[in-house]
Amino acid sequence: MGVGPAVKKILQTYGNNVRLVIKNLPYKYRDFSFIAAEASLAARDQGKFWEMHWLLHEHSPRLDRESLIKYAEQLKLDLKRFKRDLDKMAHLNEIKRDLALAKKLDLYNTPAFFINGIKLLGNRPFESFKQVIDAELEKKGQRKTRLEPLPPPPPAPKDPIEREKIELGKKLFFDRRLSGDGTMSCATCHNPETGFTDALAISLSYPTTRHWRNTPTIINVRYGKHFFWDGRAATLEEQALFPIMSAFEMNQNLDFLEEELKEIPAYRDAFSRVFGGEITRERVVSAISAFERTIVSYDSPLDRYLKGDRNALTSEELMGLKLFEGKARCILCHNGPNLTDEMFYNIGVPENPSVQDDPRVAATRRFVAKVSGFENFERITEDPGRYIVTKDEKDWKAFKTPSLREIALTAPYMHNGVFKTLDEVIEFFNRGGGDSKNKTRLIRPLNLTGEEKRALKAFLERSLSGKITKIKIPEVP
Repeated sequence: MGVGPAVKKILQTYGNNVRLVIKNLPYKYRDFSFIAAEASLAARDQGKFWEMHWLLHEHSPRLDRESLIKYAEQLKLDLKRFKRDLDKMAHLNEIKRDLALAKKLDLYNTPAFFINGIKLLGNRPFESFKQVIDAELEKKGQRKTRLEPLPPPPPAPKDPIEREKIELGKKLFFDRRLSGDGTMSCATCHNPETGFTDALAISLSYPTTRHWRNTPTIINVRYGKHFFWDGRAATLEEQALFPIMSAFEMNQNLDFLEEELKEIPAYRDAFSRVFGGEITRERVVSAISAFERTIVSYDSPLDRYLKGDRNALTSEELMGLKLFEGKARCILCHNGPNLTDEMFYNIGVPENPSVQDDPRVAATRRFVAKVSGFENFERITEDPGRYIVTKDEKDWKAFKTPSLREIALTAPYMHNGVFKTLDEVIEFFNRGGGDSKNKTRLIRPLNLTGEEKRALKAFLERSLSGKITKIKIPEVP
């Protein structure tokens, strides 16, 4: 697909500022077009849309049923389910709706793109899309910078299968078998007792290795759009899978994990009931993610204030809120219901001197750079941030804006845990951040007084702390 690299670069460049919606337009005069469209949607239902999408374009015109099944096997999809969807054309109505939309838009060829109603036809370079997208974003004007109350937590699912999936995910979350040596579980680093973090500057790691980044909380992760400090995971399921197989985290072989879990009758039965099939890595992380989505913080004093309770905040906290929205400029990045714009910025966070020269951290840093296709990875001496994902200079040392909800529980702070207290964080921003060649222009000296710093801290510590989902530690089979 000639336009494929351009689409990938659009997503890497604009991140959360664009939303990509895929529609199907199978040609009536092209063999296998309908079944190929069905294959992509069947793969989507198993979390592998893009992988199947690129395979179909790579191997076109070999899109007969047998070839499609081989591609599904290559992607390790549930073949029984995939074949059933193909043979029954399970998504035919969706495909027909897409065709009707194409007819309405007078489209008869692919690829075709609409950017805010502007039609672009045919294969085009990235620059062609960039010109239109930049113009549309400029029209959009200023950033969304208002605070909103977080919605109430979702009710417990009525479907007994969905409830069992969540319970299965909880057991897996606390199961140390998910690590190579059986000493670590997801809960080792995401401990409910410490705000679903590990309360360390640098995350816990596999024996003899050392992590290089701080553990983000999973509280309210259901609202996330990018995952990890560098945003390398697009879904919560991807986020759940990475640490299990990471050499310096849980270091588990996924093929072995599948076979190991199959030997546990309770897991075999649970996976059969929940997924209708055997244990696979995709189903493991699907269950874990279902559990993680239930961990929320809600009904904070700020939420009550935003809903109209004028007594929800103290006078000091109200002063802090005013600073948050004004002089302190926090709201420029920490906005919306979850207090994050889900974007990436270089704010000049210094390297953490307590780990900077640790040879194990250096090894991890080079390893991640190497497997990420980083040129000259041998000479890397600092965390490149999102650059390691996009390879775009503007993303050098840029990290994701974290949510500030429950910030009182999640110290130390920043991607490398360099600041132990909120006082240090506030002082860092008051100075205008750190020194860096491409630091965002949003960061500048604030000139806060001592009283203002105390008020801002009071707002952050008290007003953003709500009710956190209570969980009972399960018995692992």
